[in-house]
Amino acid sequence: MNTEMSSRATRDDIDKEPMGEEKTSLGGIHISPNAIATIAYHATLESYGVVGLAPRNIADDIVKSITREPLRGVSVDYNGEDIDIEIHIIVEYGTRINSVAESVANTVRFHVERALGLKVNSINVHVAGLRISNTD
Repeated sequence: MNTEMSSRATRDDIDKEPMGEEKTSLGGIHISPNAIATIAYHATLESYGVVGLAPRNIADDIVKSITREPLRGVSVDYNGEDIDIEIHIIVEYGTRINSVAESVANTVRFHVERALGLKVNSINVHVAGLRISNTD
C-alpha cells in the first residue's frame, strides 16, 4: 500500500487518484474511493429501515436532482492505512433509529471488508431525516 496517498471520494476527483494500491507478479491492483462508495451505497440500501440516502450538503442536493450517482450520501476518506466512511441516511418513521444506524454500520463494514480484504477504521452514520410511508 502507498502510505503517502490521501483521497476523498467527491464528484470532482472521482478516479483521479487510486485508493488502495497493491503490486502482484502480474501487475498492479488499484482501488478507487468511488468503488468503496458504491459498495457502501448498495449495502446501505439493503439495510432494514433505510428508505434512502440524503445529500451531504446543498451542492449534493442539486446534483441529486440531476443524476442518481452512487456517491450521493456517502463519503470515503483514505489516508494510506485507514478507511473512514460517512453515510447520510433517511430512516423509515416508526423504526428504532439507533438500531437502524447500527445495522447500517455493520452491514457496510461487512460488505466493504469482504469485497476488499481491507479493514475499515470507522463508519459514521448520520440520520438526516425520517420518512413516513404511505399507509393507504
